[in-house]
Amino acid sequence: MGVVNVTPDSFSDGGRWLAPESAVAHGLDLLADGADILDIGGESTRPGATRPLVAEELDRVIPVVTELARRGATVSVDTMRAEVAVAAVAAGATVVNDVSGGLADPDMLTAVARTGATYVAMHWRAHADHMRDFAVYDGPGGVVAAVREELAGRVAAALAAGIAPDRLVLDPGLGFAKRPEHNWELLRDLGPLRELGHPLLVGASRKSFLGRLLASGGSPRPVGEREHANTALTVLLAQQGVWGLRVHDVRAARDALSVVEQVLGPLTGEDDR
Repeated sequence: MGVVNVTPDSFSDGGRWLAPESAVAHGLDLLADGADILDIGGESTRPGATRPLVAEELDRVIPVVTELARRGATVSVDTMRAEVAVAAVAAGATVVNDVSGGLADPDMLTAVARTGATYVAMHWRAHADHMRDFAVYDGPGGVVAAVREELAGRVAAALAAGIAPDRLVLDPGLGFAKRPEHNWELLRDLGPLRELGHPLLVGASRKSFLGRLLASGGSPRPVGEREHANTALTVLLAQQGVWGLRVHDVRAARDALSVVEQVLGPLTGEDDR
C-alpha cells in the first residue's frame, strides 16, 4: 500500500503532493514501483495535528481518487469521516482506511457497509492533538491485550453495522496513542490480533519509533533517513503473512521482497480481499 499524502502538514512529506496533479503523478510513480493499493489521505494524523474542515478534505482527496481510479489504480481513501468515505467510493475508491476504527464519526460504519467497500479499522483512542495523553497500557497483558480487546470491540461494531466479514481488515495502529516500546511490543506479538480472524494492515513507515531506535547523540534519526530500518521491518512482516504493508517508498519495499521471494519462494498474504 503506497502512501499519497495530499496534505500540507504530514510528518513525512507534508506539502510535497498537495496539488492534485502532483499527487496523481506521485501515485502513478508508486504504481510503477509496484504498489498494489494507493492510500490517498487529506488529513494529517501526526501527533499534535489539527483537523481540516470537511470541505478542505474533500477538495484535497476527491480529484486525486477520481483520476487515479480512472487510470486503473486500486485506491484506498484514508479518512475518519463518513462523508469523505462515501464520496471517495463514489469516485472510484474500493477501500476505506479509517484510522479511528469508526470511533471518530458515528456514521462511518453504516456508511461503509452501504458502499460494500473493504474497511480497515485501526486501533485508536483519540485525535492527534491529544492522543499522547492516552498512551497508557498498564492492565494485565499490557499493550497487546489492550489493543486486542479494543479492536475486538471495533470488529463487533463493524459487523453489527453490516460490513461483511470478508471486507474487514485490522490495523494495530503503530504510533497512535503508543510510545515506542508499545509499538515494538505489538510488532513482536501480532498473534493475538490474528486471533480476531481478520487480515492485518501494518503501517510503520518512517514513524518516530524507528527514528528513536536509530538515534545518534541523543537525536532521533531524521524522517528521511529511516527507510532502511523500515525496509527490514517490511520484510519481517511480509514473512509473517500480513495482508498489507503501508509504505512511503514502494520501490525499496518491493526490491527487498523480491530478494526474499527469490530465496524463500512466494510470499503470501492472509487473503486477497
